[in-house]
Amino acid sequence: MNDKTSRIAIVTGAGSGIGRAAALALLADGWSVALAGRRLEPLEAVADESGAGARAFAVPTDVARQESVAALFAAVVERFGRVDLLFNNAGVGNPQGPFEDWTAEQWKGVVDINLNGMFYCIQQAFRVMRDQSPRGGRIINNGSISATTPRPNSIAYTATKHAVAGLTKTASLDGRKYDIAVGQVDVGNALTELAARFQKGVPQASGEIAVEPVMDVNIVGQSVLYMANLPLEANVLFHTVMATKMPFVGRG
Repeated sequence: MNDKTSRIAIVTGAGSGIGRAAALALLADGWSVALAGRRLEPLEAVADESGAGARAFAVPTDVARQESVAALFAAVVERFGRVDLLFNNAGVGNPQGPFEDWTAEQWKGVVDINLNGMFYCIQQAFRVMRDQSPRGGRIINNGSISATTPRPNSIAYTATKHAVAGLTKTASLDGRKYDIAVGQVDVGNALTELAARFQKGVPQASGEIAVEPVMDVNIVGQSVLYMANLPLEANVLFHTVMATKMPFVGRG
């Protein structure tokens, strides 16, 4: 892979939460980063916060639209010449209420972003990384602990995150011939806007409501940075980073 001054990353969902933390970690390490998200203002705020100047490139993108994802990758290649890393992070949570009351549009809204959007980004990354010189690159998918273990009332989010694990495994296999390494980070209770509710109490499998421990989201940014900086001869296929005392291992 290129030296730090010329390594190019794309981070989706970069305007807040885990995406923001990962983008800032990469920029602080010398990477050039395309910050992708639906709203320009948060992306520009992250770019300004980083102090990285021209190495931070805000690109409004809707990952649920294939043509928007294609435009993102085209813009990055035009500006930087290549893509060495995709942190495939953009996602949304579960619709409110019991799933038996959802509309088809509520279900599809989660699938379009969490699953279809992940695929569109992987597809574009493969095309660019396959054809560039030097060939290859790395893709890190945000799977979440829900990629293996559900919470109550989380069927849309959990189903899509289980599917992301399938994308990761298959893309890792298919990427070998192009020198593309594909892995996944599964995050548990990082303190973001979406996870703030854990500090107020959330439903447990027993039916009880309980407060859950959280961890600093910047820890996840450092995990992504570690995976990103590996040489392409090595890959972390699955990496779980979680609040130590959260209910996940064993019976809680």
